[in-house]
Amino acid sequence: MDWREFTAKTVDEALTNAMLELNTTIDNLEYEIIEKETSGFLGIFGKPGKIRVRIKETVEGNAKKFLTDVLNAMNVSADLDIKYNEENSNLDINLYGEDMGVLIGKRGQTLDSLQYLVSLVINKNSENYIKVKLDTENYRERRKETLENLAKNIAFKVKKTRRAVTLEPMNPYERRIIHSALQGDKFVETYSEGEEPYRRVVINIKKTNRDTKYNSNYRKNYSKKNYNKNYSYDYKKDYLEYKESKEKENQEK
Repeated sequence: MDWREFTAKTVDEALTNAMLELNTTIDNLEYEIIEKETSGFLGIFGKPGKIRVRIKETVEGNAKKFLTDVLNAMNVSADLDIKYNEENSNLDINLYGEDMGVLIGKRGQTLDSLQYLVSLVINKNSENYIKVKLDTENYRERRKETLENLAKNIAFKVKKTRRAVTLEPMNPYERRIIHSALQGDKFVETYSEGEEPYRRVVINIKKTNRDTKYNSNYRKNYSKKNYNKNYSYDYKKDYLEYKESKEKENQEK
């Protein structure tokens, strides 16, 4: 924020006027005394106190000023809730208001762009990198759940067809969600291909399982009986059931 000058009978009175006009406390202000008041001779020819003041630069303040300017330029009215965790170097920003869809954009692209710009602004003069999370209407969490379900659904398809599936281009954050959702799956693996911003996640059968001797009869016996609402599939159980049925057939013969 630029310096502003305040003049009053005394320096203390000028400082009080500055706090009232800027709607803040002295803890959030930087000030310099330009000229200290003087009483003059017998109270005549005295000079008022003169100071210059500006609001201290903070992470929250810089983020709020930038976003406020951007939102005004977009003709969007929104309230900002900004919390900075200095210990973890995390800045969480939530936007509240009507018609927040315009700030989200297609698949969160506008929200991601705003988040990136805020990160550039606050890290410009920061000694340590500050991680920014910008959200509205709980979009990040809802998107995370959607991607996790997508990952498990595609993984089921890959297991059934034994063919790799390449997803649409995603940003690094969303690709990490896909990788994390399937990192514990024993049958599939995930990796990324391509260059930003068109980098995509590929879901494929693990190399150790690509040559597994699952014959066509076993694959035909894939069913959805073990495919629950959470898109998980119990391969081991299905295989053991199939193996047991084949042993019984051989015994009967």
